[in-house]
Amino acid sequence: MANRRQYDFVLMGATGYTGKLTAEYITQNLPTNIKWAVAGRNQSKLESLIKELKSLNSSRDTPAIITTDLSAPDLASIAKNTKVILNTIGPYHLYSTPIVAAAAENGTHYLDVTGETPWVKEIIDKYQAIAKKNNAILIPEIGIESAPSDIISYLGTSLVRKVWDCGVMDFIACVHELKSSGASGGTLATGLGLMDHYSMSALKEVINNPFILSPTEFEKNRQTRYPEPTTYERTATEKLTGVFKYPLLGTLTTSITAKPNVAVVQRSAGLTPLFYGFNFTYEEYMSVSSPLVGYLIHFVLVIVTFLLTIPPFRAIAKIMAKYKPGTGPTKDSTANNVIEFRGVAVAEQLGKPRKAMASFRYEGGMYALTALLLAQGGMCLLEDKSVEDLRKKFHGGGFLTPSCLGDKYVERLLDAGVKITVKQLGDIGSK
Repeated sequence: MANRRQYDFVLMGATGYTGKLTAEYITQNLPTNIKWAVAGRNQSKLESLIKELKSLNSSRDTPAIITTDLSAPDLASIAKNTKVILNTIGPYHLYSTPIVAAAAENGTHYLDVTGETPWVKEIIDKYQAIAKKNNAILIPEIGIESAPSDIISYLGTSLVRKVWDCGVMDFIACVHELKSSGASGGTLATGLGLMDHYSMSALKEVINNPFILSPTEFEKNRQTRYPEPTTYERTATEKLTGVFKYPLLGTLTTSITAKPNVAVVQRSAGLTPLFYGFNFTYEEYMSVSSPLVGYLIHFVLVIVTFLLTIPPFRAIAKIMAKYKPGTGPTKDSTANNVIEFRGVAVAEQLGKPRKAMASFRYEGGMYALTALLLAQGGMCLLEDKSVEDLRKKFHGGGFLTPSCLGDKYVERLLDAGVKITVKQLGDIGSK
């Protein structure tokens, strides 16, 4: 990428809820020699943001302001003048396809924090070839969806490779702990908007096919349903109720955030099957204190999901949403938030199963974590050596996943205060 580009980062959607948190994170935590700009459609809102950023860190230069109507010429100009686009403009399926196109066509690296799997499939299918041709690296879903899941599966697999020199057969993960102040207005609007925008058949494919984002024919032709973990066979009752016990992870139930995370992790495995193993499967659930709680969560999710397929119920849900687009939980309300993911990797071997456990824990707001994940991912793509290694490994670039950034990304997250661990375990019956 040409060194003469004016900016290191351009932050798209900087005045939105997540965009503003990202701007604040960059201002307070990234090196002061970063050259960056904030971009959006409203000049006055951008100017107000700049004033707030200056009050957070008066020792660093404030970012430049770029106003854009998101037209193709505007976006091409932005892409040509920056090394990395950090995109927080959602709903992504409505507004961000032209941004992806501009990045791919101009050899500009791109990161976003969507969880919109149908849209991610669309942009991969449409822009993968041009992105690889122009050596652009594009990583969707590097926020809370789906970086933590992708990182623990990467680390668990890495340890299995190191200790036993083999791939992973199953990786069973869960949200082990969650204390959250709720979803932002943008997240709620996006989730409801997906049902308005995409056909039910397209949404069912996302639900039923964990390999929907997988890049190889080998992966695409595998089971079009969630594979059963070969280290634990669930009973018919457990399948119906959504609740089961898994060694080392406890009682598990359905997780509302699992689908996008599963698709991204399976894409990681498909991008590097010699590393993960050709039999690798990933599943994700939510840890609960008792089977009763698990039953309630599972059936509430089933009922609510069904109701939201009915347009009048979606309209009511939009009206009743606690936060409107562009707003979300206050910083004070998120001070005691916590999220922890845990996962168990089972080595791909005959005989006595061998395992590794990885965890990812963050204490603070969920959207603050997304801002951190996005900004630190961007820093990885400013390192020429890292970019060169990625281009060699993936034959030019194209659409990658958070874990493709590898150990350097993990090190950055650790330095930023995320608690990440990985350890070798005993036999599968261990408690």
